[in-house]
Amino acid sequence: MHGFFDTPIEFLKGVGPQKAALFNKELKIFTYGDLIQYYPYRYEDRTRFYAVRDIDASMPYIQLKGKIRHMETVGPPRKRRLVVYFKDDTGEIELVWFKGVDWVMKKLQPGVEYVVFGRPSAFGRKINMAHPEIEVLTNFNIQGGYLQPVYSTTELLKRKYLDSKAIGKLMKTLSDMAKPKVSETLPSTVLDDYRLVGKEEAIRQIHFPEDNDALQKARFRLKFEELFYVQLRLLKLKIARMDKFRGMVFDKADLLSKFYNHHLPFELTNAQKRVIKEIYRDMRSAKQMNRLLQGDVGSGKTIVGFICMLLAVDAGTQAALMAPTEILAIQHYHGLKEHADKMGLRIALLTGSTKTSERKIIHQYLKSGELHILVGTHALIEEKVQFQILGLALIDEQHRFGVAQRSKLWQKNKEVYPHVLVMTATPIPRTLAMTLYGDLDVSTIDELPAGRKPIQTVHRYDSNRLKVNGFIKEQVDLGRQVYVVYPLIEESEKLDLKHLEDGYESICRAFPGLPVSIVHGKMKSEAKDFEMNRFAKGETKIMVATTVIEVGVNVPNATVMVIENAERFGLAQLHQLRGRVGRGADQSYCILMTSFKLSKEGKVRIETMVRTNNGFEIADTDLKLRGPGDLTGTQQSGVLDLLIADLGKDGNILQEARIAAQAILAKDPDLSLPENFNVKKQVEAQKKTVVNWSRIS
Repeated sequence: MHGFFDTPIEFLKGVGPQKAALFNKELKIFTYGDLIQYYPYRYEDRTRFYAVRDIDASMPYIQLKGKIRHMETVGPPRKRRLVVYFKDDTGEIELVWFKGVDWVMKKLQPGVEYVVFGRPSAFGRKINMAHPEIEVLTNFNIQGGYLQPVYSTTELLKRKYLDSKAIGKLMKTLSDMAKPKVSETLPSTVLDDYRLVGKEEAIRQIHFPEDNDALQKARFRLKFEELFYVQLRLLKLKIARMDKFRGMVFDKADLLSKFYNHHLPFELTNAQKRVIKEIYRDMRSAKQMNRLLQGDVGSGKTIVGFICMLLAVDAGTQAALMAPTEILAIQHYHGLKEHADKMGLRIALLTGSTKTSERKIIHQYLKSGELHILVGTHALIEEKVQFQILGLALIDEQHRFGVAQRSKLWQKNKEVYPHVLVMTATPIPRTLAMTLYGDLDVSTIDELPAGRKPIQTVHRYDSNRLKVNGFIKEQVDLGRQVYVVYPLIEESEKLDLKHLEDGYESICRAFPGLPVSIVHGKMKSEAKDFEMNRFAKGETKIMVATTVIEVGVNVPNATVMVIENAERFGLAQLHQLRGRVGRGADQSYCILMTSFKLSKEGKVRIETMVRTNNGFEIADTDLKLRGPGDLTGTQQSGVLDLLIADLGKDGNILQEARIAAQAILAKDPDLSLPENFNVKKQVEAQKKTVVNWSRIS
């Protein structure tokens, strides 16, 4: 929507410069187009009347029809309130006004029939309605029952008389002006195939619905369109990348066969085999692989990564794995070295702690091609690090790196681009993966190795502290180790959270004589690594920590994870923390400690954790609870600036929209056919505002 819809909002009748400035500041509404796409967040049903006797204080909003029996003012002059006794054939209810008492009294007359709309609330044993909307029945009948749109507003706007009703009036003015200006933005084939209403009708019905059926059709159409263009943009990026970036052909698999037949320490799961086939297909295709590998904690991503490295080395190239922290890089190195040694491959570790003398040797062997695999941290992207030819770049927990950091790794080659495999242990809901990573191919390891004992998760209240401590003591006596995790370092009276240091001291008092580590984000990295290494070696039995241990700590002997104030953590964090245990052969446990005061969402999170160990099920629930913005923890993505679609609820619409976008591009990749003229115009216009941070490049 352009041209007319680019008109600044101040030129709309009833707005002007001052109100326009408020719209700009408070709601980010600058133009007619912004306003017409400012959709209601809910609707009030003005089509139904309730009987007074059926009113319940739990009802959100109700509409009544009846007469005023009597009205009176109550209380001292400065705290005067108006009480109106409103009745129908079934009973009576009190309507109360605390403000504008004189104005309301002049407006109302006993004996006249009125329509009342508002929210009921309990006041002692009575139910009343404070500041309801009230109008004469004859006026209501002229208009008829309807669905009343409710627009989100702010306190400042309300004070300036720009409440939901005022926005609705402006919307009516604009809607009447806009009717002949709205052009169709979807191809006729898509409208027919998915039975979508036209754009003009959808805009009209979303703001002024005739009935619920018309409203639902409008909502579906607008959600579909929004998600269709998200997918179209991402798919076009993918096509452009595949055309631009040619990849190396890795069609030799001798090392892979040798490793698989003679050195593989365990049987791969069906999911791992499927993923390896997907990756091998990419690496043979002469197009640069750009693939996201996601798998739950302990699903076996590292062994898949090593097998991919073998394909790169077999083709005469090198492989690199970049991890976000030194401790994680060290763990990857030791895990991969065990396999590399068996295959006669040379592997090295490069981090900020690597000695200068060792660095020189690594740089030399890397440039000459004698070094096959390099594992490290951000140190890998330093200018001095030069590969002979990098064939495969693996990036672990990629969301912890910036786009520039990721791109520096795979731009190490001067002529040909390496294949890129991004790994994450943070399960991403399918709808979010399709949106955030729509221009990547996604592989999922959705199966755990056989024989893995599921972690037992329990919920305990603070009042059960002594029993929990007794269980910790039992586990330590058996030779096991324990994590105790707190949500914050600094005291917060508002949230009533435990102070980490207080927790550390209470653990030391509860377990005298036991060596206890403490780790948090404000420690220097050397001190943090020192404590983590002590725990990994078994020198300390209990580690008290914040979420710095969320990713990367691998201590098979740790069997208990105690999470304090568990209700304060998001589901994804809780699941990642739980994944720090259950890495050895012994049964592991996760204990979620909370107070009795649990919010509705907090209760859902705790119940979900106790019910399932499935990271993808947990991620779906998290998306519904928190929304995509919170889940990704970023404001970088224009892709997520959705006006009406909800990734937590509209997964089915997203899939249909993606199929429609794929069909359009399969037939017309450049969008040059006449029927796609408006589609191309829309894509070009949206290019200016969208930042797609999911691209590895």
